Amino acid sequence: MSVRLLVLLLAAALVGAAGPAASAGASAAPRVKAAGSAGCQNGTKVSPGETMVTMLLNGATYTYFQHVPPVYDGTTPLPVIVDLHGYAETAGIHKSHTMLGAMGDAKGFITITPTGSGPVPLWDTSLAGADVKFFGHLFDQLESTLCVDTNRVFVTGLSNGAFMSSAVACAYADRVAAVAPVAGIRDIKGCHPKRPVPVVTFHGTKDRFVAFDGGYGPAVASLPNPDGSGKTVGESTAASAARAAAKGPSIPKITAAWAKRNHCAARTSRTKIGDDVTVVGYRCPKNATVELYRIEGGGHSWPGSAFSKQIAAVVGPTTFTISADDVIWKFFQNHPLTKS
Repeated sequence: MSVRLLVLLLAAALVGAAGPAASAGASAAPRVKAAGSAGCQNGTKVSPGETMVTMLLNGATYTYFQHVPPVYDGTTPLPVIVDLHGYAETAGIHKSHTMLGAMGDAKGFITITPTGSGPVPLWDTSLAGADVKFFGHLFDQLESTLCVDTNRVFVTGLSNGAFMSSAVACAYADRVAAVAPVAGIRDIKGCHPKRPVPVVTFHGTKDRFVAFDGGYGPAVASLPNPDGSGKTVGESTAASAARAAAKGPSIPKITAAWAKRNHCAARTSRTKIGDDVTVVGYRCPKNATVELYRIEGGGHSWPGSAFSKQIAAVVGPTTFTISADDVIWKFFQNHPLTKS
């Protein structure tokens, strides 16, 4: 079995309010002016609303939902959040999890929700792979066709989409201001970003797909095999090898690896947000913040998501002590791209 196939099998993770929303360790946003992209000058007319965009790259077709808020006027640069779906989940379904498009309408940011490759929608996180290269083309297209604030391009994602947001942080640290992996932060092999990337991540201690204590949980066996054969991962001939290789560092250790990469101190602080949510923070250099929202008893879900709650039988419990949307947007606002 190829290394890539094993990685994809292991990377499987299914799709995957109210309450305190502030990022516990985030400081006030530095004063960084908006940097308008080429699209602010080229006169391309884009109307507010949501459209599907298709990109053809080296024979592969990628699509993404482009959600433009009502405040968009084509001349004022707006922030962008790229929101990435999980394994075997479509972009359309993922939008129901996060509802970032609706939030962008209210807060004034553009939301981009792309679909990954393969017969089963997924993201290949290998840094030399086609999916990672796609994001460079995506950023180019967004900057040329929209009036984008290039100091405020952010990436988030759920599960396999969280894996991918970790990879994008590695590959495009000079273009992505901050990332927010949900239920799947990863320490990508070969990750050497050009600058420290601020990271806020969320993970439930009872996640049955991406285990909090490391590796993958039993629910992975029920996921569709990535080859589109109709079999599950558990039925595949590679299942035993996948299970054997499924051990890995815990979510706290992976987060600590990002903190080390960002030159943060090793010692952590803990801030209790509610009965089930604790923020694990690090003492980091300016604009290199790393935070982990530990969700006691939480499942493979998006905090504060009504849709996640509806599919609790599959993904497990969803906390409403916090709203991931609110925490992520606050964190992103506080961490624009800086040159120092």
